[in-house]
Amino acid sequence: MSRLWDSGAPKGGEGVEVLVIPMANPLLIGIYRNGEKVDELKGEKGGYTSDQLPRLMEKILETYRVTGLYYLRGPGSYLSIKLTYLFLKTLQIVYNIPFKGAEGFPFSENGVIKGVGGAHFVKKEGIISLVRGVEPGGFKLPEKLDYSLFSEETAPLYFLKAV
Repeated sequence: MSRLWDSGAPKGGEGVEVLVIPMANPLLIGIYRNGEKVDELKGEKGGYTSDQLPRLMEKILETYRVTGLYYLRGPGSYLSIKLTYLFLKTLQIVYNIPFKGAEGFPFSENGVIKGVGGAHFVKKEGIISLVRGVEPGGFKLPEKLDYSLFSEETAPLYFLKAV
């Protein structure tokens, strides 16, 4: 049985900030102290965020005093982004931990994010669009958090056309 909600978070001691990249496969979670990466956790390649995020966050909450939650709110895997948003928003409410979001493009290795139907997301001159004929890059956790990329806006970025 999971002990996530009995973990006693936040713990004492020096705090850490957690960055979750839900669009990455495998799921990537960075742990930062004073903006510097001190650890990272990876999910299993091809695994489901719904299985991996609670397990990995449980380890973090049992080990660290979390003082900030950060995540990439899109674009990309809508289900993973939405699940991560709900999970982190719940932690924000339950433990009163600040929660911030950012677009995924600065964290993509080549500025192209996997989309749907063979098209991929790109951002040019401030406009996000779906294009074909480009290959998406992977995601990488930064060695140092650039706080200027994050804002109070945490709602997922959705770019699905109306049905």
